[in-house]
This record gives sequence, structure tokens and C-alpha cells, in this order.
Amino acid sequence: MTVDLQELLPALLYIALIVLVIALTVLVIKLIKTIGKVDRVLDDVNSKMVRVDGLFDIIDKVTDYAASISDKVVGGITNAIHFVFRKKNKKRQ
Repeated sequence: MTVDLQELLPALLYIALIVLVIALTVLVIKLIKTIGKVDRVLDDVNSKMVRVDGLFDIIDKVTDYAASISDKVVGGITNAIHFVFRKKNKKRQ
């Protein structure tokens, strides 16, 4: 009733291989389910971003308009100050 090592090692390797294949199969099935969930979340985020994109465009246009108005105001003030100091410099000469 002695067990020969040449018979035991292949049996242990086959058992380990079967366990590994079963574990990998379970892992792959869970990975496929997870990828499906991630895909649904990405689609949801993408649809929400499309809805919010119009709002961002409006904000961008308003910001550009406000920046152009402030540039014109600052330019006008700068020109007025330059005009005042230029007149004083001409009076001194």
C-alpha cells in the first residue's frame, strides 16, 4: 500500500491545475461583470457631460465678454491718465 512518488506528483499537479482553472474562470466572470458596470457608469457620465457642456459654453462666452469689457475700461482709464500726464508735461516745457 505504498504510494509511489511518480503516481502522486502528477495527480497533485492535475488537482492544482483544476483548482487554478476554476479560480481563473470565476475571476474572469467577475471581471466581465465589473467591466459591464464600469461601461454603464461611463455612458451615464458621458450623457451628463453632454447636458452640462452647453452650460459651460454659456459661461465661457459670458467670461470672454466680461473680459473684453474690462479690457476696454482699463484701456480707457489708462488712456485718460496718459492724456492728463501728457498735458502736464507739455505745460512744464
